[in-house]
Amino acid sequence: MTEAAGELPPPGHRVIHANHSALGYLMAIVGALLFSVNGSVSKVALTSGMDSLTLVLLRCAGGMICLSILVLIVEPGRLRVARHEWPLLLVYGVVGIALVQWLYFVAIARLPVGLALLLEFTAPVIVALWARFVQHQNLGRSLWLALALSLGGLTMVAQVWQGIALDLVGVVAGLGAALSLATYYIAGKQAVTRRDTLSLAFWAFVVATVFWSIAHPWWTVAWSVLGRTVDLQGSLDQVTVPVWGLVGWIVILGTVAPFLLVIGALRHLPATQAGIVGTVEPVMAGVIAWAWLGEALTATQVVGAAIVLAGIFVAQRATSQP
Repeated sequence: MTEAAGELPPPGHRVIHANHSALGYLMAIVGALLFSVNGSVSKVALTSGMDSLTLVLLRCAGGMICLSILVLIVEPGRLRVARHEWPLLLVYGVVGIALVQWLYFVAIARLPVGLALLLEFTAPVIVALWARFVQHQNLGRSLWLALALSLGGLTMVAQVWQGIALDLVGVVAGLGAALSLATYYIAGKQAVTRRDTLSLAFWAFVVATVFWSIAHPWWTVAWSVLGRTVDLQGSLDQVTVPVWGLVGWIVILGTVAPFLLVIGALRHLPATQAGIVGTVEPVMAGVIAWAWLGEALTATQVVGAAIVLAGIFVAQRATSQP
């Protein structure tokens, strides 16, 4: 599942075309790779003077503009919204899009990018708990295995025997992003039964943009930061770019492009398989952050991360079968 994003389409949206699975896997992997690179790009932006509230406001607004153009080109009639759809759209846009992106930005500003994504990606375990205790689905032992693997792995990642070796605010933000992402899946699964994914994404970004425009009004944005020239840090510290260029990357190549790639992948793959491919995102993000920003993990944290990924895999399999 994707970063911040809140950027993967909700499960349940799939139109499978036979003999196109290779294309679907390619699109899913490229989408996950773009999301992974976006983690390091976002961290550079956040450590270059831009605050998380401004970045999430610009990301939501930029995504809204790009998606509106796409919807208007494809089919303007899709933008109609019935009155009964608004409550679900508000929850989906505020919690599933607006908050998940902001909490993710807070997490990567305080934690290694790979670990922040790993915390967010525990959302499928939360979805499995919801399916078991709220929807009363029989998940058998898979739920408890997924929960045990995830909690055990997170214990190793946080190295709790050292009094939690990670930044506490970052950990709380990462887990908050997981809760928001779980809401994204749960609300999104209901929303896609009422409208197509593209228009759903557009209205979700509209709601998120309005939410952040109220919480962090546009007149409070320090626009001068966008004109600042910064280096890319780490192994790319000799390369300088304007901050507005980083924001442009985050909006286009870090949000809209990978989002559409994953939507395209779901036309050729079952949602479960696409979701499993998406679990490579924390791994790729961690490797990129290590090579670019020098964010290294201890051997214990690497093992713990692998155990968490196993738990996420089990949770996704368990919730897909019912």
